[in-house]
Amino acid sequence: MRNRSVSTILNFDRRDTMAINVANTLRGSRRLRVSALLVTTALVAVLSNRPVAAEEARLQGNQEQILSAPQSQLWGVTPLQLAQAGNGSVQIYDIPAQPLASALAIFGQQSGLQVTVDGALVRGLQSPAVTGEMTSDEAVATLLAGSDLTYRMADGSTIAIEKRAQQTGSTILLDPVTVAGTGASPLSDIENLPSPYAGGQVARGARIGVLGNQDMMDTPFSATGYTEQAIRNQQAESIADVMANDPSVRSGYGFGNFSELFVVRGFPLAMEDVSMDGLYGTTPRQIANIDAYERVEVFRGASAFVNGIPPGSTGTGGTINLVPKRAEDTPITSVTGKYGMTSEIGGHADVGRRFGSDNAFGIRVNLSSRDGETAIDDEERTSRLASAALDYRGEKVRLTLDTLLQSQRIDKGRPVVNVSSSVIPDAPDASTNYGTDYSFSNLEDRFIQMRGEYDVLDSLTLYGAVGYRFMREDGIYASPTVTNVAGDATIGRLDVPREDQTLSGQFGGRAQAETGDVTHQINAGMSAFHTVNRNSFVFGSNQNTNIYNPVSVSIPNATSTGGDLQDLPKVSESWLNSYFLSDTLGFVDDQVLVTLGARHQTVKVKGYNRASLRETSNYNESKLSPVVGLVIRPTEQISLYANRIEGLAQGPTAPTTAANTGEVFPPYVSVQYEAGVKLDYGTIGGSAAVFQTSQPSGITDPTTNVFGIDGEQRNRGIELLAFGDLTPDLHLLGGVTYTQAELSKTAGGNNDGNFAVGAPQYQANMGVEWDLPYLSATTLSARMIYTGTQYQDTANTKRVPEWSRLDIGARTTQTIDGQDVTFRANIENVTNNAYWASVQGGYLTQGAPLTGKLSVSTNF
Repeated sequence: MRNRSVSTILNFDRRDTMAINVANTLRGSRRLRVSALLVTTALVAVLSNRPVAAEEARLQGNQEQILSAPQSQLWGVTPLQLAQAGNGSVQIYDIPAQPLASALAIFGQQSGLQVTVDGALVRGLQSPAVTGEMTSDEAVATLLAGSDLTYRMADGSTIAIEKRAQQTGSTILLDPVTVAGTGASPLSDIENLPSPYAGGQVARGARIGVLGNQDMMDTPFSATGYTEQAIRNQQAESIADVMANDPSVRSGYGFGNFSELFVVRGFPLAMEDVSMDGLYGTTPRQIANIDAYERVEVFRGASAFVNGIPPGSTGTGGTINLVPKRAEDTPITSVTGKYGMTSEIGGHADVGRRFGSDNAFGIRVNLSSRDGETAIDDEERTSRLASAALDYRGEKVRLTLDTLLQSQRIDKGRPVVNVSSSVIPDAPDASTNYGTDYSFSNLEDRFIQMRGEYDVLDSLTLYGAVGYRFMREDGIYASPTVTNVAGDATIGRLDVPREDQTLSGQFGGRAQAETGDVTHQINAGMSAFHTVNRNSFVFGSNQNTNIYNPVSVSIPNATSTGGDLQDLPKVSESWLNSYFLSDTLGFVDDQVLVTLGARHQTVKVKGYNRASLRETSNYNESKLSPVVGLVIRPTEQISLYANRIEGLAQGPTAPTTAANTGEVFPPYVSVQYEAGVKLDYGTIGGSAAVFQTSQPSGITDPTTNVFGIDGEQRNRGIELLAFGDLTPDLHLLGGVTYTQAELSKTAGGNNDGNFAVGAPQYQANMGVEWDLPYLSATTLSARMIYTGTQYQDTANTKRVPEWSRLDIGARTTQTIDGQDVTFRANIENVTNNAYWASVQGGYLTQGAPLTGKLSVSTNF
């Protein structure tokens, strides 16, 4: 494709050049009281000046262009101030480790200096983190450490980056706060991780399934990549912790266990449908310790074409992808000590190195451990993780190899609550634990995954990925069923030893071409997935308890069993295969992008009897999933988009109670329509979208007793997102979602027009970070989460109240004996509210109580 204009991620070949011209922005860390934070946030937001839109321009060939807005308009910085921001003044820098191109962009923001650089010089280079008070000389020298690059002051306000021997190539000045690409092949996923956006909490783009990593302004879908910086500063421990930033996502537990379950745009997403670096099947099945991951990416909306059919048949409203950490050009040796309420102690070591000719080989190792009692009474959790990520980046070949060992143990975990009473009981005190002393869950996951790319031509890249995971689960679970508003309940026993073995792969090619004035990005390939599930079970008798005053009970006797508990029988085996083809056509110098594609998918599932081991069911169906997407760029700061895409899930089999018992139905096909606008003003970005997703469901006709796919849930919504820097010292992350999840064509029409179970109508998340201007390298943060009412039943007679949660945090970096040390403190649910967080699935998940987290980290 042709070179994009300035607000997009730019991918350069050897003849391309780039430069970065950005305005003065300061960043730092966190600290102080929430009342002061909220008041100051309001005052600063009202009094601050917003940046003006940069002039629209386009890169054409190697012609030199200056594309910056007048410097006097950049965050209120005058030309004199820019000149004074030269190499002698000391100021605060907070630049995360990342690709050198984007790090230089952030350096320009924070220093107030214009930076020029030949794009070929920074291709594939990574920069170390730069944090603390220093001169611009010291900051830029640290960014360039370990490379063969140096710098010089071209004038009083411009730094030129060049090779130590000589400067090569021409330079082009880009728009303020433009984030440029890494210089890798534009067809590569491995080296083209989207750069962080202003504020550092989210990225400029994310992986769009088989379409690869894309800039947010160039894709017809809504996606957000939460960065390692946000994960680290919020002390997130799981995916659910990261999703607390997203207004389109809510979290709960899986049925009868402690697996994380997400609700995206009103539809459930199970952990087994969370992908790992673009592949289904290799992510830990119930809980993922995210110390090993660089990004947590959310794709909002149906995704049958871009991601394929999910193995767990969830994800109609959206999916999540984990991006492993990779070695950077600068050595990384980070050590963190952690404490969490009530007595969780932990540590995390993160080590990365590159070696070989041109630093072609890399290794990144993460080791972490946490153990102790949580903020929930008597609940103990243990988490262990060891991961290694190896990579090779050659001239034409790029390879990655990821391995992980993870164990999670939960003793006396607080379970979900089933409801058989006519009303929803009030939530118990926030820290109350109504779990049993004998209950536990022990989870072990191991995976290995390899991805490779080969540049056949400058315009053609072949790619492939393959992954394998083994999972073992042992546990005794006990979830209460409440029978009245007084909290009386019965609680039973369920043992489910389980093993999963999964093999997943994807292979294809990406090509660029031109036909006259039309450009093409062509993508074709295939995917394959195979998994075997072995499990047995034990049911125990019910005992009486109360969720407000739990009763200590001993483990009950078994009442029924299924399968051999030692030699687990095969219960199911699944195959998911697909072939896909797409073309993104660019018109009017790529200001208009049209994506057309289709994916043919086959679902094959066999079921087996635990006792006889004989095959009891055989599902084998296929479906073609098309996609249409449109992007229009009327200006560099505005992107209009629309899409029509489908979701896909395994179809049902008529139950034994129906007149057509045993009839097998084709896959469920959900249809989504979405349109929206995205904004990118360099330091502040956001989007507004409207969407409708219709998901079919199986019902039995009360008159004919015939089962069919005749029901429907239709989710219509409005989604507003915002992120970036409101001012140089004030960073924003959040949004609002309105979803009307309505049932139609229900059995006998009895529930037509009612709200779907577990789909809140209103959701809002708003987070701010404030870099204190009077306290060096210190930042305060606050986040408010609001969730509207939900219903536990399709008749809408059992209503779960709305809830809200306030989180606060602080961080500061201080130099101790010449070593930078970062202290972080976060408090979640400051007011210790007791609430039901989710009722997705028809059961209640209670929100966590007030939880404090402390950490101390340093880099060697």
